[in-house]
Amino acid sequence: MIVDDHEIVRRGIAEIVERQNTLEVVAEAGGVAEAVRRARLVQPQVVLVDLQLPDGTGIDIITQLREVAPSAKCVVLTSFDDDDALAQALHAGAKAYLLKTVRGVEITEVITAVADGRVLLDERTVTRRRQDHNDPTAELTPAERKVLDLIGDGLSNREIGERLGVAEKTVKNHITALLAKMGLQRRTQVAAWVAGQRAAGWRSH
Repeated sequence: MIVDDHEIVRRGIAEIVERQNTLEVVAEAGGVAEAVRRARLVQPQVVLVDLQLPDGTGIDIITQLREVAPSAKCVVLTSFDDDDALAQALHAGAKAYLLKTVRGVEITEVITAVADGRVLLDERTVTRRRQDHNDPTAELTPAERKVLDLIGDGLSNREIGERLGVAEKTVKNHITALLAKMGLQRRTQVAAWVAGQRAAGWRSH
């Protein structure tokens, strides 16, 4: 389900999502009350929620969905890159936090990951951002660190999968997770970050 008060934004996101054969938009809403009402009826698996709405906030929706659609997993999709909003979304129960500057493929990757049970937003991520941690890779898993290095080596997702002996989808999931943990939005930013760190003598392991 997509919740945004701008119809053009909702339709654009819906078009992106429905290009994926594995995803279906089951409802749209332009405000808190409408979102809660429709969620009760359709019981969506994942809900994309904007933070600023005419009759409340995305946080209100996340909180109320616990009662009316307890199995729904919420992803915040907003134009506000704000640590306070990020922390509020976390405490309300959001599973991921995306900025509207993301590419369409990244939206679908995050939806799929969250639907599969992944959590791309956690207390450590918020704490790291708030403290401006010197090492944004501190919370990466060993597998995510390997993927990070191989992105820095210029390998494609398929090549990374072959190198690590895993499916390309698994590589994409790792990339989605490490982007969220590092506070980045795009794969190219990861490559640029690794290149800059290597120039300074850094390695992730």
